[in-house]
Amino acid sequence: MRLYYSPGACSLSPHIVLREINCDFALERVDNASKKTETGRDFLAINRKGYVPALQLGDGAVLTEGAAIVQYLADSKPDAKLAPAPGTMERVRLQEQLNFIASELHNAFTPLFSDTALESEKAAAPARIARRFDNVEAMLADGRPHLLGDDFSVADIYLFVVVSWTKPTGIGLERWPHLRAHYDRMAARPAVQAAMQAEGLN
Repeated sequence: MRLYYSPGACSLSPHIVLREINCDFALERVDNASKKTETGRDFLAINRKGYVPALQLGDGAVLTEGAAIVQYLADSKPDAKLAPAPGTMERVRLQEQLNFIASELHNAFTPLFSDTALESEKAAAPARIARRFDNVEAMLADGRPHLLGDDFSVADIYLFVVVSWTKPTGIGLERWPHLRAHYDRMAARPAVQAAMQAEGLN
């Protein structure tokens, strides 16, 4: 497998999952401006959407969209227990969390990383992010160590990556101590540290 990534982007989520399941894979960096990979390939020919992540499988098929990729990877190594079994209510809860992170949290940060976003959109983004963080904080306030309760999952990995964007954007975590504790627990995981080091983020 080959993961097309940009350092610190949402592609960090499947990168961490690949390390959590001890999968053999290659990394190929993508320049978001030129849409060229580090080997000179046209990324748009790999993923016409033009953004990371993209995961190329052994048969040449390409998967896109981080939430779909991490579920595929979790299902490929069920012994790693990074996702509940398909068809169970627990799996629906995982999908619920992944969809919230992708459509609400991840999307809320988009104006802060966009060259084309309006200044009004950038100005409104921190308050929108705060409202989404309030929801996560309330969930974690019951003492659960992970989004699904006691069970660590790919949703925790995706959440960690999105929360990591509070550093380059200057959004602190002081208002959300349970979310900060979740972030710190995730940051201590060996797979997280290895992925971040590989992407030059440490």
